Amino acid sequence: MKAIIGKKVGMSQIFDENGHVIPVTVIEAGPCTVVQKKTAEKDGYKAVQLGFENVPERKLTKPEMGHLNKAGVAPVKYLREFDLDNADELNIGDLVKADTFKAGDFVDVTGITKGHGYQGVVKRYDAHVQRNTHGGGPVHRHMGSFGSIDPAHVFKGTLGAGHMGVDQVTVQNLSVVKVDPELNMLVVCGAIPGPKGGLVTIKSTVKTHKVKQAGAEISKNPQKASGRNPQKASARNK
Repeated sequence: MKAIIGKKVGMSQIFDENGHVIPVTVIEAGPCTVVQKKTAEKDGYKAVQLGFENVPERKLTKPEMGHLNKAGVAPVKYLREFDLDNADELNIGDLVKADTFKAGDFVDVTGITKGHGYQGVVKRYDAHVQRNTHGGGPVHRHMGSFGSIDPAHVFKGTLGAGHMGVDQVTVQNLSVVKVDPELNMLVVCGAIPGPKGGLVTIKSTVKTHKVKQAGAEISKNPQKASGRNPQKASARNK
């Protein structure tokens, strides 16, 4: 697995060689410092701890500074642990940059969604709005009845108003469109969770990509158009 820590810069759009517009998200990926190496002999598993975004020493606690001073690295704000494929090749103090990925790779991006505060069920869960006529009154956006009197309590998990957002969300299988290691820039196709400036982790996708064989788009079902006329179907897919 390949991984790196970054910050969401924002969304934009680019054009490919065929003139098609591609919605993309720009991520400031790295550079990340190797702070600690976990080994199977000492810790029971293999992993690498990466640090991201340098901060003044006064903004960290004494235990955090003790951990970083032991590694001999500069103070960093964020620490994340990954099971990297090249963990044996990395040493404490090494840098992991954006060029760990290349254009065409597929990644999973994890971030914290935007916070929306306390919201009602209409915005939070797309609940139905009551009609505004014939006695709707001031409750046309309320939840309504929660059930009969017999249970005498509200069951756990019942949808209702409450805090919305600030959840960890992972968007899978996004393709890497462009990589610029000099600018620490990683451009992925599509949207990722979180606000501008939000922390994100980028990892190799857990999805499997099978290489399509010749004629894979042609159906063997004679009732389908591609099965009745394979030449027409192959021309349409070009």
